[in-house]
Amino acid sequence: MRYRHMGAGIGLVLGALGLHIPAAAAADDSDVRIEPWNAPPGSTVTVSTRACDPDADYGKGWSEVGGEFHLFAGDEEGVLTGEFEIPEGTRPGDDTVTVKCPPLTKVTETYRVVGRPPSGSVNAGFGPAEDTGAGLALAGGLLATAAAGGAVWFYRRPNANRT
Repeated sequence: MRYRHMGAGIGLVLGALGLHIPAAAAADDSDVRIEPWNAPPGSTVTVSTRACDPDADYGKGWSEVGGEFHLFAGDEEGVLTGEFEIPEGTRPGDDTVTVKCPPLTKVTETYRVVGRPPSGSVNAGFGPAEDTGAGLALAGGLLATAAAGGAVWFYRRPNANRT
């Protein structure tokens, strides 16, 4: 019975991790590649495409957030590459990028502008917030000791039903 519960727990954890796989994996077939797929404000976004004529050496791009940018021939043959910056203060949400190149090629792709991750630490009353090395080591040791103690208690208790 216990193993069935463990299997269900492991399945739930793996399912939750599967939800974090970026949508970029599904968009690999696209004519436009955007990196990073989830970009915070202040970051540089690189756009590359194979949608243009293989002999083309120039294209124009437009981002709703970053404005106009230019694409030039990159290191790979037949690939045009350009960059733009996401302005600070941009709110999280989807941004659409449109790429145009001669003679009449126009492709569009969407990526995600994400909120800036928090930086620094919070002083929760257990010492200075900057002291992370010793505090993390102590916390890890305490958690490992608690887990080992729980396992010993479970397997050594009298009349334990171990099925």
